[in-house]
This record gives sequence, C-alpha cells and structure tokens, in this order.
Amino acid sequence: MKKEEIFKKYKDEWVLIECRKVDENFELIEGEPLYHSKDKDEVYRKLLETRPKDYTIEYTGEVPEDLVVML
Repeated sequence: MKKEEIFKKYKDEWVLIECRKVDENFELIEGEPLYHSKDKDEVYRKLLETRPKDYTIEYTGEVPEDLVVML
C-alpha cells in the first residue's frame, strides 16, 4: 500500500508499518500497515509484540508547530 493511501485510510492515527519500499533517504514509499490506533502507546506495545524487521511508525495527522521530536 502506498504511503498516501495509508495516510488517507488511517487519518489522525498512529500506524505501525512494515516497510516494503523506501527512497534513498529511507522515507517510506510503500508498506504494509500492521497496526493502527489513536493511542500511540498501543502502537508501541504492538511493536514490542510483533517485532517486525523493517518498520516505521507514522502519525497521519497534523503535527503541532510547537511539538519537538527527538530521535
């Protein structure tokens, strides 16, 4: 499933996605949604249960301008 389709189908949710295709910057192009929820913690629990090899967790809603993300 293409990234745009995933974002449209699971709008305003956290989605655990098994990566099938990424670009040269490792940005998701296509993947298989494994789990989705409005609760971020539920998605991270599912990640620990399933332990997919190549994955990303994406938030499909608007990210507030004042939000800081640390990796």
